[in-house]
Amino acid sequence: MKPSLERLPLEQGESFVAKFFDYNFYPTPWHYHPEYEIVLVTESTGKRFIGDHISDFKPGNLALLGPNIPHTYRNEEKFYRKNSKLRAKSFVIHFSEQSLGNDFLQLPEAKPIRQLLLKTSQGLEITGAANIAVSKKLHDIISEKGLRRWHSLLEILTLLAESKKLQPITSTPQIGYNEKESARMCQVFDWLTINYSSAIKLADAAKIAGMNENAFSRFFAQRTRKTFSGFVQEMRLQKAARLLVEDELSVTEICYECGYNNISNFNRQFLNYYSSNPINYKKTFLKRM
Repeated sequence: MKPSLERLPLEQGESFVAKFFDYNFYPTPWHYHPEYEIVLVTESTGKRFIGDHISDFKPGNLALLGPNIPHTYRNEEKFYRKNSKLRAKSFVIHFSEQSLGNDFLQLPEAKPIRQLLLKTSQGLEITGAANIAVSKKLHDIISEKGLRRWHSLLEILTLLAESKKLQPITSTPQIGYNEKESARMCQVFDWLTINYSSAIKLADAAKIAGMNENAFSRFFAQRTRKTFSGFVQEMRLQKAARLLVEDELSVTEICYECGYNNISNFNRQFLNYYSSNPINYKKTFLKRM
């Protein structure tokens, strides 16, 4: 599996990349690149891995990632089935400081954008009115050319710089790794996404990564800021929360569906993570609908 440093090629006469992608499933592995990235999911669901952060993604998720933050979007298993008619679509922009012009960020008028870019080392989640406005701009920018296209990028960055609805994604600043390490992380993430509802053993994950258990434990913790068991638990609890609000399964059924074999332990772990037991979590969600 080839990973890691990803570069979207520039077209002639362009200083940044703006693309619309339409796939059966997102194919890009655990990777990083020196450019800033704006990514809007428009169709498909799955798990998003950004630095030390994992979460579900769905249409409307919009993020701004700083240079060299390792990340990948992994679709749900149903997207990989042979005869699936599901689609994974997204708008993506890759840009650098040079895309804005030499010395542009030193202008006094550019201070808000300069401050915005300084915040991107943890990635930024974009919600609220900024999400709506930037999403519209991303749809428009694909068909634009030349100066008008560059101006739209500047408008997007201005909207983000003025927004109060930007939240850090990762707990600490992140940076990418070499290709061999990225390959290992990608293989482990893919394996976990498929198998997290089954019995997960550290020894099996270490084998996937081609490492002994102790070395893998250190390797994984250094790159995710989480223990391996804690990471798996987080994936399972996030899946459980989604099933609680999207499906008609009972709490007991969800417990086993998410890889737990003890309902008491499931309830305790869910309460610790969400500060609510599963039943109250579902009731609270339904009241907000």
